[in-house]
Amino acid sequence: MTKVVDRKVALITGASRGIGAAIAKRLFADVDVYLAANDTPENLANAVRACLERRPDGRVETGVFDFVQKGAAESMVAAALVAFGRIDILINNAAIRIRHPFGEFSHDDFDNMIMINLQAPMFASQAVVPIMRRQGGGRIIHIASQMGEIAEHGSTLYGMTKAALIHLTRSMAYELAPDKIIVNAVSPGPTMTEYNVERTTKNPRLKADKVLSTPAGRYGEPDEIAEVVEFLAKTNATYLLGHNLVVDGGYLIH
Repeated sequence: MTKVVDRKVALITGASRGIGAAIAKRLFADVDVYLAANDTPENLANAVRACLERRPDGRVETGVFDFVQKGAAESMVAAALVAFGRIDILINNAAIRIRHPFGEFSHDDFDNMIMINLQAPMFASQAVVPIMRRQGGGRIIHIASQMGEIAEHGSTLYGMTKAALIHLTRSMAYELAPDKIIVNAVSPGPTMTEYNVERTTKNPRLKADKVLSTPAGRYGEPDEIAEVVEFLAKTNATYLLGHNLVVDGGYLIH
């Protein structure tokens, strides 16, 4: 009789579209996944379908969670643990972006972006740490942003949350390394997610200006970000921790 081997499990937030869906599809090559998103059933179903097209014998579970609600991140981790009995990889990808000139942000803008972009990764990570400790280790990867490293008109609040997420990465990596929980971050640059496709379609000049400032001469694709996340999630290079890997076509090097 062939022994059934439990596959590792990745919990991915914001997993219904864009970078999150691309990460799920890449990891699903040999890892089962729990896809969490605050999205429509149709978009979640599309993400599930994309995973199963890659590995039809794999297992995908989904859940809808609104990270504006306190406790949602912890509820998500609990649901994933019930579904699979283990969590080996946590990808904190969910985020929102509200753009205004400085001086025009509302209290609701601030609260919502802090809750989704920063509080959810913080408390999802805290919830998953005891699970990973019991299992002998794990990987946590925060999806930050190029905007956490630079300033851009209209992105003060978004950049602030991502800069804080980068610091959270370093602090967690420092404290959790003895538990063999490896923490890193990935900061995408200009990437053709649904958000940027819509935004640059309405204003092509935005894309042209960004491309001129990017040595690669183009926007990145979600799968190019997912490829770096996959490396961090699966690599045996456990001496690599606490880093923020900027994947931006060279934007920050000049």
